[in-house]
Amino acid sequence: MAVSDHVNLEAFMAGVERHNPGETEFHQAVYEVADNVFDYIDDKEIYHEAQILRRIAEPDRVLSFRVCWEDDKGNIRVQRGWRVQNNNAIGPYKGGLRFHPSVTQSILKFLAFEQTFKNSLTGLPMGGAKGGSNFNPKGKSDHEVMRFCQSFMTELYRHVGEDTDVPAGDIGVGAREIGYLFGQYKRLTNRFVGVLTGKGMEFGGSPIRTEATGYGTVYFMESMLNRLSDSVDGKRCLVSGSGNVAQYAAQKILELGGKVITLSDSGGFIHDPHGIDADKLAFVKELKNLRRGRLTEYAAEFGVEHHTGRPWALAADLAFPCATQNEISTAEAKLLVANGIRGVSEGANMPTEQEGIHAFTEARILFAPSKAANAGGVAVSGLEMSQNSARITWKEEELENLLRDIMTGIHDRCVEHGRSPGDDHVNYVKGANIAAFIKVADAMLAYGVV
Repeated sequence: MAVSDHVNLEAFMAGVERHNPGETEFHQAVYEVADNVFDYIDDKEIYHEAQILRRIAEPDRVLSFRVCWEDDKGNIRVQRGWRVQNNNAIGPYKGGLRFHPSVTQSILKFLAFEQTFKNSLTGLPMGGAKGGSNFNPKGKSDHEVMRFCQSFMTELYRHVGEDTDVPAGDIGVGAREIGYLFGQYKRLTNRFVGVLTGKGMEFGGSPIRTEATGYGTVYFMESMLNRLSDSVDGKRCLVSGSGNVAQYAAQKILELGGKVITLSDSGGFIHDPHGIDADKLAFVKELKNLRRGRLTEYAAEFGVEHHTGRPWALAADLAFPCATQNEISTAEAKLLVANGIRGVSEGANMPTEQEGIHAFTEARILFAPSKAANAGGVAVSGLEMSQNSARITWKEEELENLLRDIMTGIHDRCVEHGRSPGDDHVNYVKGANIAAFIKVADAMLAYGVV
């Protein structure tokens, strides 16, 4: 007789923590999914017999490797690189590379686990992975970044491929790094294929890839509001971060008639009660993308307040956390609710602490979890893969229409699985987790025990 994993949530999580000691970010990501999925699979014995949830919570493989490179002074430097290939039940592994001193195996396992479900929600045939290094590109010369990227790819290239694993960019990995990584892959393999996404337009990139995550996050919020016969128009919006996701979330909010009153970086946040208009946003893009300056310069330029900390104590209608994981604490989530926030759409990966998520769902506000709300980036990455396979490039207008359709489809799947009988309120966390789980789990069942 088959052994069932028909245990309660606490026992399941105890097993995850025992097998992955000290990996708190990974534990949090697994719990966020299991918290909803356990109720759904309670009466579905086939998932228990096949140990599906246990198998999804165990990555297919975790690759760890040494990355040696030489700095401009001739010193030999040593970093650690990883690629976590979590699950490829529905397609080739897909997920970004992150270069940042905070990168650990736990963070990459959490991101790869989350990516598996995010990619499932898009409806595109992509599995989940994540990778990166504790290398910090800030303050490094172009030549130092190039040498590091070439060394990193010299190890990684044997584990990736257009039908195997397709990395992309993430924090610390932008157009410059993707170019160096792709150049080294091409040199090592003598092949020009779509092994990376987020490439430059000159060598196989896709229009609106840079904008896609921020745009998609706002499109998801607009879908939630439209369902209630409302819109972003006229809403005061808190946006955290000031990188690509935050910049293009702010841009799309402006296009839809909303008012962005904050942006942030590691030094704090600016509060512009009159709104960050198109000209001010252009200043931010030049400040951050070209000069790599600080938002204190924005405050000085436009005569607004700059504060340390995060913007979540301010009163507003909508919030878009677009900076990093766990940037909204439980206390801050409760404060947002107390201040009358109507909706939160997560642009960053897992930016809200677990108990903060509970605070949002218990308050029955519109809350879009990151695996649904920030799937726009990987959706356009998937479309870039399709363009590379066909050796074509679609027009920007076509891609933005496809992105909007994909985000609407994700929203509708969340509604289908997140609405309780007799109650029109949608628990988007529950809906996203269950909808994503079903597709991955059923594919795994079809393969047998592999």
